[in-house]
Amino acid sequence: MIELIKLIEVRALEHPRLWLKFSDGREGVRDLSDLLTEGGAMVEPLRDPAMFARVFVQFGVPTWPNGFDLDAMALHDEMARAGLLSPPRAA
Repeated sequence: MIELIKLIEVRALEHPRLWLKFSDGREGVRDLSDLLTEGGAMVEPLRDPAMFARVFVQFGVPTWPNGFDLDAMALHDEMARAGLLSPPRAA
């Protein structure tokens, strides 16, 4: 059975980094420089540190006021593969 991972807490750090805490208790920091470099209409506003800092959790995903969001499961999996997450919590 696949565990559905949701984001439960997010904080903007020094632009463009986010601290993320997931529903499995794991947490870590993700630099979003790559995303901002790719650009796009929804991403452009996030280049402004003030707008980037307005990130919040909505429906278990990191979201910004302009409606842009990121997939929590994809973030979790990517960060786990890269060794960017704390160890899983004990059962």
